[in-house]
Amino acid sequence: MRERVGFLGLGVMGRPMAENLSKAFAVVGFDVQEARLAGLEKVERADSAGELARSCPVVCLSLPSAAVVEQVVLGPDGLAGTLREGALLIDLSTSLPSTSRRIAERLAPRGIAFADAPVSGGELGARSAALAIMVGAAAPTFERCKPYLSAMARSVVRVGEVGAGNIAKLVNNMIVGSAFAVIAEGFALAARNGLDPDTLYQAMREGWAGSRVLDVSGPAIAAGDYRPGGTIDMLQKDLSYARAVAMECDMPTPMTAAVLELLVAAQAAGHGARSQPALFELWRRPGGDGIAS
Repeated sequence: MRERVGFLGLGVMGRPMAENLSKAFAVVGFDVQEARLAGLEKVERADSAGELARSCPVVCLSLPSAAVVEQVVLGPDGLAGTLREGALLIDLSTSLPSTSRRIAERLAPRGIAFADAPVSGGELGARSAALAIMVGAAAPTFERCKPYLSAMARSVVRVGEVGAGNIAKLVNNMIVGSAFAVIAEGFALAARNGLDPDTLYQAMREGWAGSRVLDVSGPAIAAGDYRPGGTIDMLQKDLSYARAVAMECDMPTPMTAAVLELLVAAQAAGHGARSQPALFELWRRPGGDGIAS
């Protein structure tokens, strides 16, 4: 029999990750939104998170925030009390390093290993098993995690002890967020001066400004197509975590602070559920008839 692996959280990222994991392991899935399990033919359904945890020696989480992760693991009837002794818990969510450390400390007395293993690569990377996963874990735990993570990713790198994975992911998103913001600002400047967004993208993509973020942003801005994948809401959450970590160690992060304010402005303008290139819309005139003066 194939090894059973539990997967909690089957949203935009979790569902395709669970599908790829099911090619190598017997995956048991659970989500509070039952509709997310529809069509997952190779994923067995659990009736609850507790049932999943009791039946699987390995459990993966893909959840929307640090608060949800902490509630699911450490809250009343949480996984901390239902996981098997000696189990392995892998948190694929983007969370706070302090949350990861609290969870690891709570699980350790029962011999439960923990890794924070946030992912980068977006929905496309999740679907194609081409994610980059940044892992915070003790070295033996990392070795134990690798077969499961490798089923979902192109790159799996241990960056340090528990909590380090989330620090790496927050730095990743500080860089990504800054790129989304300056691309939106630059394309708005170009539009103000009469340049066509798609022509601009084609002109820039092979130069030094070329990047994966440009390859997502340019076509999205040109088409006005901001269907998620990742969202402004998600990026705002991640950069607020990065700012919180920076404040804990008294480090200034002015670039991240500026981008975070743009993301909050985009949320206030109703773009939070749209993809990150929708930052461009902050420069559009009310009514959508051109770039504001």
